[in-house]
Amino acid sequence: MTAVDAPELVDAVVIGGGAAGLNGALMLARSRRSVVVVDGGSPRNAPAEGVHGLLGLDGTPPAELLRRGREEVRRYGGRVVTGEVVSTAPAAPAGGDPRFTVTLADGHTLRARRLLVATGLRDVLPDVPGLAPHWGRGVVHCPYCHGWEVRDEPIGVLAVGPASVHHALLFRQLTDDLVYFTRGTDLDADTRALFAARGIRVVDTAVAGVESDGAGITGVRLGDGQLVPRRVLAVATTLLARDEGLAGLGLPMEDLPGIGRRFASGLAGATAVPGVWVAGNATDLTAQVGAAAAAGALAGARINADLTTADAQAALAARLTASPA
Repeated sequence: MTAVDAPELVDAVVIGGGAAGLNGALMLARSRRSVVVVDGGSPRNAPAEGVHGLLGLDGTPPAELLRRGREEVRRYGGRVVTGEVVSTAPAAPAGGDPRFTVTLADGHTLRARRLLVATGLRDVLPDVPGLAPHWGRGVVHCPYCHGWEVRDEPIGVLAVGPASVHHALLFRQLTDDLVYFTRGTDLDADTRALFAARGIRVVDTAVAGVESDGAGITGVRLGDGQLVPRRVLAVATTLLARDEGLAGLGLPMEDLPGIGRRFASGLAGATAVPGVWVAGNATDLTAQVGAAAAAGALAGARINADLTTADAQAALAARLTASPA
């Protein structure tokens, strides 16, 4: 199924079919809510061999985890469709109850009482020739997601700013062979002394590119022509919440210096726009899969609670209207 015709009003549309979106949909479907998940089909962790640090499911391939999640949502009557959201906007409320329209690239339109935005994020890599093709394999960003798998390898940290210093110390826990490429970033004397104490080699020469062969990364080519052999490169990416097709909602966003840009949210993912929640990496840029899924579950529960209150109030209003004067 690649699209959906849903002219009828559904309780919730979930935008994003990753861990956060699916778990939110699962909570809603299990509460007997009509829910449609719109999945763009491009999960952030697709290049990874497995999801790690997720209790009971450690090492599960990302595609398999999502397949199971979609099956679970459908088991309770939820719908999961493949599609790209091109516009989303509030519609006229009904008795104070919010309404939204979600338009897909294929022209289909969804109508919903509530929205859960779980679009995830986009990793922006530094502009280093030869780096991007190895993303998710020889190029990693998270010591908790990939650290065990690259332990004891010759690792290089490509600095992007102050956050890379802590990044290097985390990866030093995983290998005795770590090289820090400053790439023009500042590294004060105290930090250099700290790195020296931990056996971290610092390279200040400009980086020209990443070299590789059929088996993966072989090293970092410097501007002076020297090759520093490495098998793994760690880099702190810029994390940008995916916001395509969501401008019509007017959701507030927040810049996090040195990290990226996220959707601003409050308790359980509530946003400043009534009827709209956000969960997962779209608002918590550093959340791993387990945390994203948990946030989605919490947001789904809060959406159901909000709908329950609205349903009760509507029933009371209808009863009072029907009662004789």
